[in-house]
Amino acid sequence: MDIKEIMTDNNFSIVFMGTPEFAVAILDKLIENNVEVKAVVTAPDKPAGRGQKIHMSAVKQCALKHNLDVLQPTSLKDESFIGELKSYRADLFVVVAFRMLPESVWSLPPKGTINLHASLLPQYRGAAPINWAIINGERKTGVTTFFIEKEIDTGKIIDQQEVAISENETVGELYERLMNLGAELMVSTVEKIKEGNIKPIDQSETNITVTQAPKIFKSDCRIDFNKPVQQVHNFCRGLSPYPAAWCVLENKNTGESKSFKIFITRVTDIATDNTLYIRKGENGLLFPCQNHYLEVRELQPEGKRRMDFSAFLAGNDISDLSIKEN
Repeated sequence: MDIKEIMTDNNFSIVFMGTPEFAVAILDKLIENNVEVKAVVTAPDKPAGRGQKIHMSAVKQCALKHNLDVLQPTSLKDESFIGELKSYRADLFVVVAFRMLPESVWSLPPKGTINLHASLLPQYRGAAPINWAIINGERKTGVTTFFIEKEIDTGKIIDQQEVAISENETVGELYERLMNLGAELMVSTVEKIKEGNIKPIDQSETNITVTQAPKIFKSDCRIDFNKPVQQVHNFCRGLSPYPAAWCVLENKNTGESKSFKIFITRVTDIATDNTLYIRKGENGLLFPCQNHYLEVRELQPEGKRRMDFSAFLAGNDISDLSIKEN
């Protein structure tokens, strides 16, 4: 019997909670495997873009495509919302990339409430686990399914899947891999819970050091070129394409300064010589770090589009361009 057949047995049902694109892949995979989704809970519609048109979350768009009930509470503690949740009589709540739930919500279903987190918990608890894994130079990461408890990302682990991180992989590339891996893991986890075939373990039993992955703000994304080139490379790829590492370059001849977003980089073994000036290399612009030059292959000047280094060189003289320090 395959997963699809198992999922149709015994009227087992879930309520799904999520908002961004990352959650859509998981919702689609659950539906594809015939999990009965009674309803979807997502963020309220809000104006976005230059025209301030009303924007629906990616999860809501997916739910409407599948003709699912959609709940969009402004407060997760609202009594009418909680009453509506109870009316669905779901066995399990599945949460992916959503707000922190009050106990009055996550304690409702008889089988509990589970979450998918894009790290190997208890490593990288918090809002930006994929970014911080790359920024910190980790060689591996993964996805974890776990039961939600009072403290964020601290619940008992149900299952995990591990992946290697390649030396030049960006957060955008790793995000895609973890999204697909997470979808497979969530289907497997829901099946195991339905069948009563789980042995959750407390995170303290993993003997893994707890680390945090706090939310990243624009001010956190400025590049410190006084660090070794490997650290600077990890920082840039850990923020590419979003929110994007950035720096300020100054034309020493004119005194003009502009900010630049940095997207694609490579480590070089070209030693620096205590200069702040950038140079032209064979495959990119060379930015001096503490020990070696960083090769920048794709960047975005302030007010311009993202471009490769050759396009930038075609319209810019870099002879007097240097890094403006903080």
